[in-house]
Formats: sequence, structure tokens, C-alpha cells
Amino acid sequence: MNIKSSADLRNKYTEVSNLAKESGEPIYITINGTGDGVFMSLEAYEQLEDTLLMRSRVLAAENARQAGAKTYTQKQLDERFRNRYDN
Repeated sequence: MNIKSSADLRNKYTEVSNLAKESGEPIYITINGTGDGVFMSLEAYEQLEDTLLMRSRVLAAENARQAGAKTYTQKQLDERFRNRYDN
């Protein structure tokens, strides 16, 4: 776990930014030793957003399945895609 002070973020931004990019991990920012925020690279943030979006879609699909939404076998899906894209 990377922890940096707000003074480090202010005075050594490039160093903190490079650490975030190289590690791919969030950096916890403190003020007077107390957690205040999180700094992360744009790439790590976008990956986090993508992961959360995918998880929410999987959860929605599972909830729909449990509520009785129609489901398909792999064979049925193959047939539907074949009909759609082979024509």
C-alpha cells in the first residue's frame, strides 16, 4: 500500500504521478497523518470504471435470470448469431 502526504503530492507531483503509473495501484493521500483522498493513474481509474461497469451488467443479468427472464443455451445463441451474420 502506497501512502503519501498531501505535501508530497503538492511538492513532488511528478514523483507521485510516476509511482501511480508504474505501480498501477492507488496512492492514499494523508493530511496530518489522517487519510484524506486517493490518487491513481488515469489508466488505473479507467480500468476500475470498466470493471465496475462489467460487474453491474453481470449482476443485472443474473437478477433478470433469477426473475424469470428468458435464457438461451450456447447452441441457441450460436444459431441466432449464425442466422444474423451469415445472411
